[in-house]
Amino acid sequence: MLDHKLFDHTLLKADATQAQMDQIIAEAKKYDFMSVCCNSYYTKYVADALKGTGIHTTTVVGFPLGQMSTKSKAFEAKTAVEDGADEIDMVINVAALKDKKYDVVLDDIKAVRDACAGKILKVIIECCLLTDDEKVKACELSENGGADFVKTSTGFSTGGAKAEDVAIMKKTVGDRLGVKASGGIHSAEEAESMVKAGATRLGTSATLKIIGA
Repeated sequence: MLDHKLFDHTLLKADATQAQMDQIIAEAKKYDFMSVCCNSYYTKYVADALKGTGIHTTTVVGFPLGQMSTKSKAFEAKTAVEDGADEIDMVINVAALKDKKYDVVLDDIKAVRDACAGKILKVIIECCLLTDDEKVKACELSENGGADFVKTSTGFSTGGAKAEDVAIMKKTVGDRLGVKASGGIHSAEEAESMVKAGATRLGTSATLKIIGA
């Protein structure tokens, strides 16, 4: 059985209502998941609701495209922390990576790292848009930028988490960083394959189905 602390219980849809967020929060409390992952609009609401539970509030930044200016990403991260976020999941600038503008990618990550100092930073590299070599480079830049985790996907692009991508990421970062698999994980079998490949955190909206609740 999968440890409930593997899961970031996630609701990131554009039409997510407060009632739906209340349900996600209640489920996270009931099953003691690691965190509730939300868009920044809901950060304070979620953080207030989870106060004293030990369950983290995870906020996405630069989501889902990653092509915000660095200054804007850093400001969004800073605001999220002020609103109570414990963890920040930022999207890299995929275009800059593909253009081999590695200094741009690195500075982007460092700026968000500085803006959420003392909090957990996960860097979403959006594997479905990258070659294997680019995945490795993205992980290296994330580590150099001070990330705590690398993350496979937003779940909003052309594909989600794949075990083979998790394995590449794990091989690159070793035990120095965590690896979060996210996007399209809908069953216990899929979740277990991600963990077997090296994932140390799972982001999913299908958490209850996965744990058989």
